[in-house]
Amino acid sequence: MQISGATVLLTGASGGLGQAIARALGERGASLILTGRRTEVLQGLADELGARALAVDLANPAEIDRLLSEAGDIDILVANAALPASGTLDSFSVEEIDRALNVNLRAPIVLARVLAPPMVDRGRGHLLFMSSLAGKAATPRTSLYNASKYALRGFASALRADLRASGVGVSAVFPGFIRDAGMFADAGAKLPPGVGTRAPGDVAKAVVDAIERNRAEVDVAPLPLRATAAFAGLAPELAAGLARRLGAEGVASELAAGQQDKR
Repeated sequence: MQISGATVLLTGASGGLGQAIARALGERGASLILTGRRTEVLQGLADELGARALAVDLANPAEIDRLLSEAGDIDILVANAALPASGTLDSFSVEEIDRALNVNLRAPIVLARVLAPPMVDRGRGHLLFMSSLAGKAATPRTSLYNASKYALRGFASALRADLRASGVGVSAVFPGFIRDAGMFADAGAKLPPGVGTRAPGDVAKAVVDAIERNRAEVDVAPLPLRATAAFAGLAPELAAGLARRLGAEGVASELAAGQQDKR
């Protein structure tokens, strides 16, 4: 899929990772429609990139309908918006569970449901979903977040199979720990020695690469972390024991504390 000249809808654009993705897509010549909740950040970014800004709360189904009606024809969807949803399940109210699942899972599915058919009719387009290595390997105190990201991976993979011969590509991107911006950086948690990070620009490059090369899945993490996630898929209980010995529970507790106010 050629990004230059394409109309791209990017959700979660007001976050740190969203801003990096928006700038990378803008550099490739995309015509951007940016959505987010922090209107002051969103409008400033839109002014910088010559983009449209639409303030939207994806937890509200009516807001998604409004977004779709105002956005018009879309060539590329980058479903990047997400809530951290860290903490033990009993620490969430039912309303908080609904909100996390609406933003992290329902919104991307509904957007794809509405945007994919016109793409298929045109014989071109791309749907990209921002998952996480938490969509490949479970960690303590992230059951709700894991649920949404595992589900998003399965959805993207199956949708890719459905659209294989249509000319419409489907990708999922799986960031690990990202420094300087995003959920992990905002929480202020400290990683055990030897656990590496990647930069927001690395995620943006992965998004561009996935779209242009129609890659099914792209991990954005150092090799040891990617290998750990792959091992978790083969031997989840052994991987969980190894993660505990490496301090995963301490990191998870810090993440949950740092993200408590973002539910």
